[in-house]
Amino acid sequence: MRRLTSNGLHRRVVYVAARARNAAANLIATGNIHGSRAEHCADFVNFVQRQGGRQDSGFPDQWRVDPQFENPDPARIGVVIHCFYSELMPELFEHLRNIPVGFDLFITNASGDEITIPEIKNLGHAVVVNVENHGRDIFPTIQIVNSGALDPYDLILKLHTKRSPWREEHTELTGNGAAWKDQFLRDLVGSTETVQDILNAFADDAALGILTATDSIVGKQFWGGDQRIAEQLLRRIELSLVPDELQFASGSMYWTRGFVLQGLRALNLQAADFDKEAGQVDATTAHAIERIIGILTNEAGLNIVEPDHVAQLKQAGWRNPNAYQRFERGAPRIPNAQVVPFYLPQFHDSPQNNRWWGRGFTEWSNVVAAVPAWQGHYQPKQATELGYYDLALDTVRQEQSDLAAEHGVAGFMYYYYWFSGERLLNLPIEKLKESDIAFPFCIMWANENWTRRWDGRSEDVLVGQDYSKVPAEDFIDDVMEFLLDPRYMRLDGKAVLAVYRPGQMDDFAQVVRTWRERARRGGVGELKILAVAVAQEFDGLDDFASAGLDGTLQFPPHNLPWVAGPATAVGLDSRWRGNFMSYQATANASLHAAASLMDNEYPGVMVAFDNTARRQWKADAWYGSNPYTFHRWLSGMVRSVLAREPEDRVVFINAWNEWAESAILEPTTRYGRTFLQAVRNAVWS
Repeated sequence: MRRLTSNGLHRRVVYVAARARNAAANLIATGNIHGSRAEHCADFVNFVQRQGGRQDSGFPDQWRVDPQFENPDPARIGVVIHCFYSELMPELFEHLRNIPVGFDLFITNASGDEITIPEIKNLGHAVVVNVENHGRDIFPTIQIVNSGALDPYDLILKLHTKRSPWREEHTELTGNGAAWKDQFLRDLVGSTETVQDILNAFADDAALGILTATDSIVGKQFWGGDQRIAEQLLRRIELSLVPDELQFASGSMYWTRGFVLQGLRALNLQAADFDKEAGQVDATTAHAIERIIGILTNEAGLNIVEPDHVAQLKQAGWRNPNAYQRFERGAPRIPNAQVVPFYLPQFHDSPQNNRWWGRGFTEWSNVVAAVPAWQGHYQPKQATELGYYDLALDTVRQEQSDLAAEHGVAGFMYYYYWFSGERLLNLPIEKLKESDIAFPFCIMWANENWTRRWDGRSEDVLVGQDYSKVPAEDFIDDVMEFLLDPRYMRLDGKAVLAVYRPGQMDDFAQVVRTWRERARRGGVGELKILAVAVAQEFDGLDDFASAGLDGTLQFPPHNLPWVAGPATAVGLDSRWRGNFMSYQATANASLHAAASLMDNEYPGVMVAFDNTARRQWKADAWYGSNPYTFHRWLSGMVRSVLAREPEDRVVFINAWNEWAESAILEPTTRYGRTFLQAVRNAVWS
């Protein structure tokens, strides 16, 4: 898809971007860009300088072939223990016996001693790896995160063999290190009833992100020497620091939503980011990340709580006193909503693209040609698990469907290109129909002009819509075979059909009536026809009901404010002639507007938007997309539909694989699976 904002907003943001361009050019000329001189090993400038080429994976390569990490049937709960004082391990093992459901165990061992795991009820898979004494308990945990070993888990219990010189130096906190350790174990795994109550609380409260011990949540008075390091690290995911809002679980032992830790993969941390061990009690990367975990939990829209929160929920009455059993291995999952990403079918050879752009052109040709436009800009985008795939292959669609289903995605909405009776980029959906891939799908008619500028406008048209040649009414006949497919998505028993630019057609109400009549005659039954909520400039409709439509679906960034991003601060390239926007501002505006959604309006979110791969220096780019902000946005949209009937709780995502627009749920080198993990937590929390 190709899209821009309205002309008025376009003029305003171009003006802002032009001013930022000039300022950025001056900064580049004088060498004064923030963070251009490294003061610490984790500084952003070091991160930027090592981009490009083969990247350090952030965990030992031998783990890839270590049979310990093969786990075909993971539990829903993972336990991570870092061992430095091996003599404390028996006490931790004893407390693990209080976990009432199945769990897997990962031990990172820096003690130098051999660790033998006793027989523990409900313990499934176990991994013990020896690690260097580097980065305290934090970097070993990060290594497990980076390896993907924690990807399957809904909840994670993080423990370590704690003796706390930091606690001893903070006399304003009660208790010594040993007493604090005992408090953690008592509050987190002190008894089977304690753990059941904790799991019930996570099941009851979707906004519960981290549960730590009593008196362990601290705030801005505990920045110490870590604020600057945290600020530098957060720039990696384009997130600004608000120092006064610091809240984190001190002591680094807690129960957490899996996503909170899984999302740390996006920071691309490696051994070089962590200080050499010198007995420090402050001002290290490990201390900064302890605080960042709290910041990111809140950014994700999740809360950090202590045991009194669990007690209050219990006193109010559990909705289901046995809800903890949902975290048992193999327990059924009930989604909060149906999440449906848009799906681009342009990743295959086609005669039209061969003619217009040269033989062998696919969307990947655009993707790999992008050049970074600001410090740390993730361009070009690079695929990992699925590779630079060819949608002519059924195996690719199967892998995509498996990955989507594993993370709570309900189905794909395929962009469908039909121009006056001619199908374009039709091979993937046709091959899908012929296959036995058991994954739902539906269609959005992307009835825009196909242009050389990739913007859907009326200039430089390669192939355009001509409704006088073949009437729009005939579109329904062309897609009937797909609507009849048993995998085709339905809402309220009606086949879902979306239209991108309905106002482009004369007397669209008559078109809709004809579609409904022919669908009934063809055996499809009733249609659920939705207009994409776009501005009039994009042939949107002010009154969709009078056109006979059933509702609208949101398609961010359409119809949302375009607020200028921090172009100067990030060193925007002096060649930039496009728009540079704030993802945070757009997400916040969408969340604010969600309170007034009508029942026939279906909310949407975007993973990101940055079409540098198509437009390079004249692109539209949203700065600030990251898995945690995306989770907050998506979770808010899920909450906005919870009052509806279950089958009508639908949220759309831009997009599954819009690689040239950076709207990608598929795994990448920079973010791994973290955006998918955000979806899974929002859907199944």
